[in-house]
Amino acid sequence: MVAVVYTTIDDINDARRIAHTLVEEQLVACVNIIPKCLSLYRWKGKIETENENILIAKTVDDNIKKTIIRIKELHSYDVPDIIVLPIIGGLKEYLDYLTNETA
Repeated sequence: MVAVVYTTIDDINDARRIAHTLVEEQLVACVNIIPKCLSLYRWKGKIETENENILIAKTVDDNIKKTIIRIKELHSYDVPDIIVLPIIGGLKEYLDYLTNETA
C-alpha cells in the first residue's frame, strides 16, 4: 500500500531541502512542491494568514512513520502540518514505481 504525506512550510528553499532529503534517503519516491499557497489558520487563539509552500510526498506504508519523523526533524515550525492520506488506487505502473523507489 502507498500513501501521500502532506506538509506545508513557509520558505521555498526549506521546501526544496526537505524534498531533496526525503528522496535522497529513499523515504519517498517523489515530492511535488506547490509554491505560494495562502494559508489561513488559528494559532494560539489568533487567526493567522501566511504564504506557504505545499509538499506532497508519495511513499509506501512502511516508510510513513520514518517520513513523518524526518520531516519534523528538518522542519522549522514548532508544530508542522504533517498529515497522511492513503492512496486507494491509481495507475498500477506508477504505484509499482513508488514501491520500487523507496527503501
